[in-house]
Amino acid sequence: MLELIQGPDYAYYAYTPWGDDEAALMRNGSGDEYSIVFTAAGVFIRVFDHESEMTPYANDDHALWPGLLDGLPPEFRRHVTEPAFCDEGDLNATAVLWRRAGDDRWHTGTGITFPPSRGRYDTSPDGADRLAILCDDIVDRYVAFAGNYHEFEADRAAVAHIAAMRPLTDAVVRALNPDINLTQVHEAVTEIGYPVSRETGR
Repeated sequence: MLELIQGPDYAYYAYTPWGDDEAALMRNGSGDEYSIVFTAAGVFIRVFDHESEMTPYANDDHALWPGLLDGLPPEFRRHVTEPAFCDEGDLNATAVLWRRAGDDRWHTGTGITFPPSRGRYDTSPDGADRLAILCDDIVDRYVAFAGNYHEFEADRAAVAHIAAMRPLTDAVVRALNPDINLTQVHEAVTEIGYPVSRETGR
């Protein structure tokens, strides 16, 4: 929702129907991305970091890093061949995580040996740090992200309003983007099912 308010040309983060499921997507325009697919069976996450030593492009046969899919349950196997996640039929991934509906924790491949660290700042050799914005304080993370990527100082109260999934108002939209077409936002909100105040659009 925060990204929709920035306009259709700024979809760094997105949330969308995915067949019978739903998906959260990130694409930074520089070759890095993640896909989080929410299904009745659970959640499947694929991360691709184009600078990671674990990239499948490091070898001629485009093979995944050894162990990346070890132990992946059959209910998530269809995502491995999802065209949107693949290049010429091969999965683009440097990290894969999953959690079935009845699980009490997240899982990764059981046979992964990570490459040696390339220095003190190489804290995520598989690119999984791209998911950090979902794990920490989303408000502070998004305000910092907006400053770096969109180059504006996001209204923290407005970001907190949306992070808490409170009903959207035109005032909140204007606080985050005074130039946005409100009709365009209203249409996008209806599509993704975000809650809307009865005062919105008046």
